[in-house]
Amino acid sequence: MIDIKYIRENRKIVENAIRNKKAKVDLNTLIKLDDKRKKLLFKIEKINHQRKTLTKAETEKGKELKNNLSGLKKELNTTNRQLQKLLYQVPNIPSDDTPVGDTEKDNRILRKLGEIPKFDFKPKPHWEIGKKLGLIDNSKAAKVAGTRFTYLKGALVTLQFAIINFTLEILQDKDKLAQITETAELDVKNIPFMPILPPVMVKPEVFNEMARLEPKEERYYIKSDDLYLVGSAEHTLGPIFKDEILEEKDLPKRFVGYSTCFRREAGTYGKDTRGILRLHQFDKIEIESFVRQEDSLKEQDFIVAIQEYLVQALGLPYQVVQMCTGDMGMPDSRQIDIEIWMPGQNKYRETHTADLMTDFQARRLNTKYKTKDGSLKFIHMNDATAFALGRTLIAIMENYQKSDGTVEIPKILQKYCSLKKIH
Repeated sequence: MIDIKYIRENRKIVENAIRNKKAKVDLNTLIKLDDKRKKLLFKIEKINHQRKTLTKAETEKGKELKNNLSGLKKELNTTNRQLQKLLYQVPNIPSDDTPVGDTEKDNRILRKLGEIPKFDFKPKPHWEIGKKLGLIDNSKAAKVAGTRFTYLKGALVTLQFAIINFTLEILQDKDKLAQITETAELDVKNIPFMPILPPVMVKPEVFNEMARLEPKEERYYIKSDDLYLVGSAEHTLGPIFKDEILEEKDLPKRFVGYSTCFRREAGTYGKDTRGILRLHQFDKIEIESFVRQEDSLKEQDFIVAIQEYLVQALGLPYQVVQMCTGDMGMPDSRQIDIEIWMPGQNKYRETHTADLMTDFQARRLNTKYKTKDGSLKFIHMNDATAFALGRTLIAIMENYQKSDGTVEIPKILQKYCSLKKIH
């Protein structure tokens, strides 16, 4: 949520953000509601002052003021609800270096790393490799749960847990994080990430405070319990300090969470129906961090450096892309994606996202920190993908496939799964 004071003082910037992010917000109505709120607060304060100066004999006047006060408070509550609803529709302000654009064609490729593999045969897509090796079974899953579900089997499951263990080891290693920081020439603390298994269900109001409830058609809702299934671990990692005040000396707070995730994939009929790229149920390892306001941009760069280290360690070619205003999330101030080359599909596919939220979510969640001088500030938040596990398995299968139909295991992962090859 954007501070109403900022909106009033920087209206042109906010209008540009609304337009460039393709949002629809009536700023005139929003400001009128804020004016109304201020007038009501003034009237309430005036009546409270009058009530304090009344004598015991002025009972009728006291009743009149009490009735007036009750009516004004009801009107104020209604106005506050209307104002908050509009404030929740205002998108975050894009960072100064975010490219202005409408679609993914306007995104900016920052760099490409890793050598695209050359094959002496036509590389197969992962769904053919998985079917031949008995690793992926969408047909049986469709009988049980419907389309866009799968059974992962055998060595592919072992490989997934190897990726999880590798990631958790790196993100808890202070020396390794210091090495990543030094290589990226960043000035951040090498505080490790605490592993968390977060809830996979979230209350609607908390989901909304995270600015991730919409689009609702993407979400799975359990009406009987009034809960949503999360679409990513950060949906319940982000609110972990809801309505709390942290101490500046304890920052940054960093977490790495693993969870099963659920998305309805509405509007993608007929798109990526083969294999495991776009499923209703999938697993991810997510990063969430809470930092001082002045550290949030450096923190995002640090997280992207971690993502690149992890991808490089697996020996996968990739490109780093900065998302344009029209292709980034509503709560994001700056969004950086990593796309890994998929030889079987002959294209780069998005596998990682790093989202800088500034204080957008923290204002909605009421998460603050106390500075050294005792003042309170809204904390800045970052979330990011450590690994989207299904898509990482795809990347490994397609990049490490051999002419005999087998798949080599990246060397870095072999010690975590006691496998050198899938056959």
